[in-house]
Amino acid sequence: QVQLVESGGGLVQAGGSLRLSCAASGRTFSRYAMGWFRQAPGKEREFVAAISWTGIRTSYPNSMKDRFTISRDNAQNTVYLQMNNLKPEDTAVYYCAASDTSGVVTTTGEYNYWGQGTQVTVSS
Repeated sequence: QVQLVESGGGLVQAGGSLRLSCAASGRTFSRYAMGWFRQAPGKEREFVAAISWTGIRTSYPNSMKDRFTISRDNAQNTVYLQMNNLKPEDTAVYYCAASDTSGVVTTTGEYNYWGQGTQVTVSS
């Protein structure tokens, strides 16, 4: 079992960048696949990015793959989401998630643990 705490959210102008961090507890962090999801008011939780436990494989939706980059530092028990060229439609609460699988996981149902989220607001 792991606990996840997101940070790095905030207010940014369109075209700007943010880097979100997800700090994980436990000594087995490196064996979890990790992902980022987001949820805007009135919308379903949406897949943003995923990374395998080795960090070799990553996955993104087509709408985000050119702007967002997921990475992880297992020594620091931390996964990151670098977001560039942000748009107002990126405004949402961003959640970090962990799966007890080693490969890339892209659906909410396959994740076992979730953080509390961090708010990202992109202004025009």
